[in-house]
Amino acid sequence: MQISVRFFTILREIVGKKEETLRFSSNQKVTVNSVLGKLSEQYGKEFREYIYDSKNGEVKGFLQLLVNGRSLSKSEGLNSELSDGDVVAILPPVSGG
Repeated sequence: MQISVRFFTILREIVGKKEETLRFSSNQKVTVNSVLGKLSEQYGKEFREYIYDSKNGEVKGFLQLLVNGRSLSKSEGLNSELSDGDVVAILPPVSGG
């Protein structure tokens, strides 16, 4: 199973690329949370500090996570199960003016 992850702004600088393709065994249940965990192992401390709140260990509230261009459902959130070929995007807050 392959999942693509797209990075933007600061996170793109942290990982050094625009997109990453992760591979998982075909019998493994893959969730958004497991994708973030694998990326944390791969990219280390700076990635974890950007994604996770140091006080509670949860994904920081200002980040928006999309699966195939759609926001995660409120009911399943990080436990949303992914399918082969899905694309996860990690978006920073948007500001304008």
